[in-house]
Amino acid sequence: MDQNGLFEVALQLSKEWRVVSSEFSGEPPKLGIKLDFKEGTHFCCPECEVKSPVHDTVEKKWRHLNFWQYETILGARVPRIRCEKCGVKQIDVPWARKGSGFTLMFEAFAMILMKESPVSKVAEILKETDHRLWRVLIHYVNEAHAKRDWSESRMILIDETSAKKGHRYVTSFLDANTGELLLMVEGRSNQAVVEFCAQMRLHGSEPEKVEWAGIDMSPAFIKGVRECFPQAQVVFDRFHVMQMAGKMVDEIRKAIHRQNSLVQGARWAVLGNEWNLSDEQREIRQDLCKLYPILAKALEIRDRLQDAYDQKSEELLQWWYRSASRCKHPQIKKLAKTIKEHWQGIIGFFQTNLTNGKIEAINGIIQMAKRCARGFRNFEYFKAISYLKCSKLQLNLPAL
Repeated sequence: MDQNGLFEVALQLSKEWRVVSSEFSGEPPKLGIKLDFKEGTHFCCPECEVKSPVHDTVEKKWRHLNFWQYETILGARVPRIRCEKCGVKQIDVPWARKGSGFTLMFEAFAMILMKESPVSKVAEILKETDHRLWRVLIHYVNEAHAKRDWSESRMILIDETSAKKGHRYVTSFLDANTGELLLMVEGRSNQAVVEFCAQMRLHGSEPEKVEWAGIDMSPAFIKGVRECFPQAQVVFDRFHVMQMAGKMVDEIRKAIHRQNSLVQGARWAVLGNEWNLSDEQREIRQDLCKLYPILAKALEIRDRLQDAYDQKSEELLQWWYRSASRCKHPQIKKLAKTIKEHWQGIIGFFQTNLTNGKIEAINGIIQMAKRCARGFRNFEYFKAISYLKCSKLQLNLPAL
């Protein structure tokens, strides 16, 4: 077997194609492999698949996987056939997808690397421009994402995360059961929910199938869910509710501190949970509660709200609301009013135990990818990497 025969076997060419020459050239040297089709071969029309004779040819080149350490370029005369039904059409070669300057094997290898490393680093390793690699990544990600089936998604989580500096945000939609990132949309308005609703129909689902929607208390998300999923029960994330209670306690602590400077370490002694405090912090808290009864009341209100969540008791929450609404302090009354306005979404947690924990974890993965890449040039790049890492895509790639 000569070298051309060896390359034919290595490239796994179909019977219509053969290697006609191979040579090293350039500095640094590159391996150039020239392919050609056998004379008299008829090729299938790319549209109707009827075999037709060759009309003329077009010269094309593709970057292939390296042979040893040498960059390898495949070149070939690509036939254009004359189909009686469709006219003159260029055929699809078996080693590369239409319109690509890379072979399928090279693209598969690049996708494996890009799933684990920033695209700029992969471009450096492969000695390619990142623009060309981004086009490959976006093609395969969009192709796989378009095929995802959302028909079983009954519980969704919605949250925003930062895309760029300067208050640039994106909204993420997650399947609460599978942990799959379904969609990412620019902005954090109610239009993001409207766009998700429209995309559901393209993925084999209907808005009427959504039974639960886990969100924070963003007015935009509340409006979007009520308009697009009127039959769905809203569930407000427990963390955000308890965060409001913690903020209420902190505002009261700050007001006291402005009038009477508190001892060092008072902040964390007040804001921390009882079971996480050190002996010293617990002693500081007890002393402050004796000196400032309103602070003791605020802590009691926060702790009783936490008890209602722990026991998942609507009856205990009603008792908490009556107690908090009778309090005269404006911060406590404000918290009680907010809880009452969002009552159904809060007790929805008692029924489902649904939190935004999964989507916060996904946001963490996305932010880590953004930091590793030192940011992304545009939203399309950001979205493509997020889907690649978090959407459980089945990429249509050849086996290496």
